[in-house]
Amino acid sequence: MSIPDRPRVTALVSAVAALLLCSTVAAAGQSPTPQAGQPTQPQESPAPTEPAAGNGDEAPAADTTVAPPPDYVIGAEDVLGVVFWREKEMSGDVTVRPDGMITLPLLQDVQAEGLTPDQLRAQVQEAAGKYIQDPSVTVVVRKINSRRVFINGEVGRPGAYPLTTPLTVLQLVAIAGGLSEFADADDIKIMRQDGEIVEFNYKDVARGRNMEQNIRLRPGDTIIVP
Repeated sequence: MSIPDRPRVTALVSAVAALLLCSTVAAAGQSPTPQAGQPTQPQESPAPTEPAAGNGDEAPAADTTVAPPPDYVIGAEDVLGVVFWREKEMSGDVTVRPDGMITLPLLQDVQAEGLTPDQLRAQVQEAAGKYIQDPSVTVVVRKINSRRVFINGEVGRPGAYPLTTPLTVLQLVAIAGGLSEFADADDIKIMRQDGEIVEFNYKDVARGRNMEQNIRLRPGDTIIVP
């Protein structure tokens, strides 16, 4: 390179250096921004809280009760729900003892066996009125264990069965799995709690004859299939 060209080269180098310096300063001065098309992270909102558990003001859930038959009276081993609308600490489920009594806070032992749920409600409300200002109470049936019928002998599934709906002898035999091949279908007997014995000829009833034998069962009835 000739001597006269040196000033031109020097000027060119200086210009390039100045351009690089300006680019660096401009890049450093820019704040980071999301690139076009890149989604920004949304701010998370607090998760919704679950509704608070029952505060004691709700009535018992419908699926925890059973609808008793029209002629139902409370018996031993039945499970009842006693719900005071103002005094929640007195509420709870109770099982009728073999002596027919239930135990309630403050009231202690209360006779329950032999009463309808509404009769028991009135009795409990009257007794509680001596101790609390508002004794409003509801009695519901949680489980019926006192109304049972029994079938023994030559059937598929002998044992005790709940009697919560009207049931005939023929229906209970079917529920119990039907007669076995060794059953004496002509000599079935129903033993009632009052000592009465009712004869039942399965073959006749199955053929539609002597239908009066197909009696409606009562709590405590026992069917014997020899």
